[in-house]
Amino acid sequence: MTDSILARAAEQVSNSQRNIPIIRAFFDPETFTVTYVVHDAETQCAAVIDSVFNFDPASGRTSLRSADKVIAYVKEQGLTVEWLLETHAHADHLSAAPYLQDKLGGKIAIGEHIVTVQKVFGTLFNAGTEFQRDGSDFDHLFADGDRFKIGNLDVTVLHVPGHTPACIAYVIGDAVFVGDTLFMPDYGTARTDFPGGDARKLYQSMRRLLSLPETTRLFMCHDYLPEGRDKYVWETTVAAERKGNIHAHDGVTEDEFVYMRTARDKTLDMPRLILPSVQVNMRAGHLPPAEDNGIRYLKIPLDGV
Repeated sequence: MTDSILARAAEQVSNSQRNIPIIRAFFDPETFTVTYVVHDAETQCAAVIDSVFNFDPASGRTSLRSADKVIAYVKEQGLTVEWLLETHAHADHLSAAPYLQDKLGGKIAIGEHIVTVQKVFGTLFNAGTEFQRDGSDFDHLFADGDRFKIGNLDVTVLHVPGHTPACIAYVIGDAVFVGDTLFMPDYGTARTDFPGGDARKLYQSMRRLLSLPETTRLFMCHDYLPEGRDKYVWETTVAAERKGNIHAHDGVTEDEFVYMRTARDKTLDMPRLILPSVQVNMRAGHLPPAEDNGIRYLKIPLDGV
């Protein structure tokens, strides 16, 4: 069956040489997360993708140092932030989107399947009636194939489930922000053992992305510095992934990938920040409501996951 949405995205990449997005990456070494500021040189309109709100689980202390670096850059460059984009509800860091929105403006957005994630984790954390589970914490929900603009930059949204059911990738000009769908070729692919994860769907999502033109630039959400490399990197291409991804290079069949990914996931510990991250990120980065003493609390469900 012809994938008309992907065909439009491929055409966008091929035509984008006239208007290349300017991309600045901010790497957070504590969570191995890369936040991106993407802007259009002509209009100075920008989007922030996958921001980080710093959190120390041992002390419960929060910090805005990562977000403040983004704010300083945006102001220095004279950018207008139109969008605060999330690729999925992260399990390894908290989103700083509401703080950035307060300081810079812009609409907080994610894929429409976030409602599936909200229902699962809203139940797990026994969130009250204040948590609606309908995506309304976000300003906008994207569907597969949605198109929008960042200034004069064309953007196409691709639904790429597998790591989570709500994962999306943003094709911005000739660049794709893949979230956790892919990692650098020497690190491979993301786990699929979270609620709603599916190794077979992840394989299909990866092959969808890797069907884009070979020169398409791919930007990762994380880098974990695998053995044999001494520098963090987060940009690659479709051609490099197809040739060298250790889990999903050309020639790896769907069944082979599912077997490998399922076996590998059984050996992995849960992410250090999964419990605080998910209950904040399912709320679009908003913290749970303060209790009657004015303090906000994050829950730890015992034997719940």
